[in-house]
Amino acid sequence: MSDATAITVSIIIAYLLGSIPTALWVGQVFYKKDIRQFGSGNLGATNTFRVLGKKAGTIVLLFDIFKGVAAVLVADWIGVPFEPILIGVVSVIGHMYPIFAKFKGGKAVATSAGVLLGYAPLVFFIALLIFIGLLKTTKMVSLSSMVIAVIVFLISLYELIRNGNWEFFVIITCMASFIIYRHRANIERIKNGTEPKITWM
Repeated sequence: MSDATAITVSIIIAYLLGSIPTALWVGQVFYKKDIRQFGSGNLGATNTFRVLGKKAGTIVLLFDIFKGVAAVLVADWIGVPFEPILIGVVSVIGHMYPIFAKFKGGKAVATSAGVLLGYAPLVFFIALLIFIGLLKTTKMVSLSSMVIAVIVFLISLYELIRNGNWEFFVIITCMASFIIYRHRANIERIKNGTEPKITWM
């Protein structure tokens, strides 16, 4: 397989994986609900937890993470001529703008975490532990997600300075920017003191 073919195939697979609207399909198939009509209307794990409960939320969370992991591992297996994390970000774009859900998707947190897990598992588990601590403290998924995005960005900057890993830095910068941009409404609610807090932790 030529480099161009490997890149093209990896991009298509990553986007289609990311485009799987897990929250929408789980809601429609098992609960007869279109999750876009409830809660925040977001096609993500947090809204699934709120609307459909722990079991559905856990399934959506794990599968959305899997989408990012799979995109990175498939790109590596196919043999793209660069770091596979560069393909992983395509799955994040697919999650935000899914072809299977009229290009209206989630906020990129879980799938971004999956990309990180597929490429840098140690950083993922460090970030996960910090995220859990933040979530227990703040009770706000949105705030915890944005803080973790900034922390992982700083880690990628350190890696850039120490090892010259520009691919990791560029993609983490993109994913952190996506996460913060997609949470702009949450930022306003946090400022106003109206951001919903979780009750299931």
